[in-house]
Amino acid sequence: MLDQVEQVAAQANAELQKITGLEELESWRVRYLGRKSQLITILRSLGDVPIEERRALGARANQVKTSLETRCAERKEQIELLKHQSLALEKIDVTLPGAPYQVGRLHLTTRTVKEICDIFVSMGFQVVEGPEVEWERYNFEMLNMPAEHPARDGFATLWVDYTTPSGNRPMLMRTHTSPTQPRVMEKNKPPIRVVAPGKVYRYEATDATHEWMFSQVEGFAVDKNITMADLKGTLFEFARRLFGHDRKCRFRVDYFPFVEPGCEIAIDCFMCNGKGCRLCKESGWIEILGAGMIHPEVRYPPFLQQ
Repeated sequence: MLDQVEQVAAQANAELQKITGLEELESWRVRYLGRKSQLITILRSLGDVPIEERRALGARANQVKTSLETRCAERKEQIELLKHQSLALEKIDVTLPGAPYQVGRLHLTTRTVKEICDIFVSMGFQVVEGPEVEWERYNFEMLNMPAEHPARDGFATLWVDYTTPSGNRPMLMRTHTSPTQPRVMEKNKPPIRVVAPGKVYRYEATDATHEWMFSQVEGFAVDKNITMADLKGTLFEFARRLFGHDRKCRFRVDYFPFVEPGCEIAIDCFMCNGKGCRLCKESGWIEILGAGMIHPEVRYPPFLQQ
C-alpha cells in the first residue's frame, strides 16, 4: 500500500503540471483528493493494516495528501493570475487616442485643376462648369467652326447616338471646354471674367502622351479696352504662380482656328533648365497653353456685337 501511495503522488504531480484551467484543476482535485479518491480510500483503510506498518503508511499518506492540497491551491493561484494578466492585455484604455483611419487623397490631376482655378479666382475670375455632353452648335459652330470646316479634323469627336427627326446627329461628348464661353455670354453681360475647368473627350488611341479623356481649363475675359497686353500679363502671372517665380516664360505667335491673333505660352524646361532634354524634345521649352483674341462677330451674342 505504501507503493500505491507513492504511485498516486507521482501521477498526481505529473498531471498537475499540465493543467491550465480551473475546470481541469477541479476535476484533478476530485480525482486525487475527493472522498472516493484512491488516497482517501487508503487513509480510511488504515485500521485493516498491521500495526507495525500503520504508522509509516498513515504518516506518508497524510504527507502526500497535505502536499497535494498545497500544490492544488498554488496552482489555482497561478491559473487565476495568468487569467488576470491575459485580461489586462485585452482591456481597452479609453484614455488612449483612437487608431488613425486611412484618409483618401485627391488625385494629382484634381489637385492641379483646383490650384489653377484658385490662381485665376485670386485675379478676379469666376469658376463656371458646363455640360460634358454638348450640342454641336456650342462645341463647334459658335466657336467659328461651322459644318465641314477643316479645323474640325483636329478634333476626333465622340458622337452620341442621338438622331433628330431631320436625320442630324447634333449631340457629342465635348472636345474642349470652350463651349462654356458662348453659354456664359448668352446669359451674362460684360464685364465677364470666367475660368472653365472640366473633362473633355476625343476619339484617340491611348499612348504615353494621349488619352481619350483628359482635363482642360479655359479662361476668357470680355470687357471694354482689353488688349493683348492684358492677356500677356495675366498669363505670365498665372505661369509664375503655378510653376514658380524662377521659371522663365516665352510668349510667341501661334495659330488657333478660333482666335486671331493667337499665341502660345511656354516655360523653360524644369528638367534641363532650358539646355535641352527628351522631355522638352531638345528645345529647352515646354508649351503649357494656347491663347488669343476671340472673334466677336462670330461668338458674341447680339448685345456684345453692338
